[in-house]
Amino acid sequence: MTPRTPAAVPLLLALALALVGSGCSGGVEGTPGATGLRDPYFPGLGNGGYDVTHYGLKLDVDPVAGHLRGTATITARATRHLSAFHLDLAGLHVESASVEGRPAAVNRAGKELTIRPDAAVEDRLREGRTFTTVVRYAGSPQALTDADGGQEGWLPTADGSVALGEPTGSMAWFPGNHHPSDKAAYDIEVTVPEPLTAVSNGELVSRRTVNGRTAFHWRTAEPMATYPATVAVGEFTVRRSRTPDGIRLLTAVDPESEAASEDVLAEIPAVLTWAAEKFGPYPFASAGAIVEREEDAAYALETQNRPFFPGPPDTALLVHELAHQWFGDSVTPKSWRDMWLNEGFATYAEWLWAADHDGVPVEESFAEAYEDEANWAFPPTGPPSASDLSDPPVYGRGAMVMHRIRRTMDDDGAFFALVRGWTEKYRHGNASTDDFTAYVEEETGQDLTALWDAWLYGGGRPPVEG
Repeated sequence: MTPRTPAAVPLLLALALALVGSGCSGGVEGTPGATGLRDPYFPGLGNGGYDVTHYGLKLDVDPVAGHLRGTATITARATRHLSAFHLDLAGLHVESASVEGRPAAVNRAGKELTIRPDAAVEDRLREGRTFTTVVRYAGSPQALTDADGGQEGWLPTADGSVALGEPTGSMAWFPGNHHPSDKAAYDIEVTVPEPLTAVSNGELVSRRTVNGRTAFHWRTAEPMATYPATVAVGEFTVRRSRTPDGIRLLTAVDPESEAASEDVLAEIPAVLTWAAEKFGPYPFASAGAIVEREEDAAYALETQNRPFFPGPPDTALLVHELAHQWFGDSVTPKSWRDMWLNEGFATYAEWLWAADHDGVPVEESFAEAYEDEANWAFPPTGPPSASDLSDPPVYGRGAMVMHRIRRTMDDDGAFFALVRGWTEKYRHGNASTDDFTAYVEEETGQDLTALWDAWLYGGGRPPVEG
């Protein structure tokens, strides 16, 4: 761990004085924000009482030592009069915190930080006001083990590291409101030793090298949940281009995966053009991909703007993850119970691509999914536990729901207009299952209770006809 510098001593003294002053004055009036948002699968995830509008993250990464030093500047709007509020952070040591430039008390209980502001800034924490919190932290970021045994968080790679956040892993590398319902803009600046590169979401704003260390500043202007945020550190071959529609493309590929990835990554412009016809305009200013080595992770992820792949993807996987830019990254679930909306649409995108490009009718993909027993273990809206969130029904049966809607409408033009309307209505926002079913019924003018009961909520396998 990096030793404290002498400059830290006055800061710690100021923090101690603030704690004493707060104790004498009774602290800030108001009520504490909630410690969680009562997500059906992660009830302690996220925090109440505020809405984050911007994360400014400055990270100094030492891959050899496995060490990270960070400063998170979090801009948020209070949704109630706050006396204290919470942030999610796993593992890393908090060195100091301030609210509106005044030292703030920090309490920690596991992954939950409680920030108690100084009474002098109370007025900035009233409902509707915007306030800024700065948290300085350091340590060795860790991989977190999911309920299903998978790993997320900060994962070591052959020549660096990669941050993967679904569903809770982003708390392993920065403090925040780590629930998909709270989306924000981001500035992420990552400093790494030469010759390594740091790749993140959005667009590269600047790159500067001083004394053998390079700072890469990435900016995401469009709202992003915390789970699609990423940082990949390593030796990459970086290529830049534009699609015919003017979308900026950036791919970062580990040299060992480069040759095998070249052909499929060249399909990105064509996939985006095709997807825009089906789903509506591409929702972001840039796109691309991050490709590591096969052994670096166990799964691909729809990290915003440029999906992450462990090794060279095939076309079906590329289509799936790029479809998530519409379904998941732009239209983001309100809770993790709504994850089937992400995966059902992305899986259906695979079926549509196969029909348009590989001669495999959608009905054939539907029939294959229908015959697969794994898709009927539970309804897509009701995984039994957090360990089942990524199980087949969320994907395959979710896609079947989309196709049943299409068949019920019996008009392909109207169906795809419905899909484009959905991505437009909730563009850069959050949506739930109830939002989706209400939207479909309103747009079609049909009572689809029987469809929902049989295909979306039902426990058994319904007949294909009827």
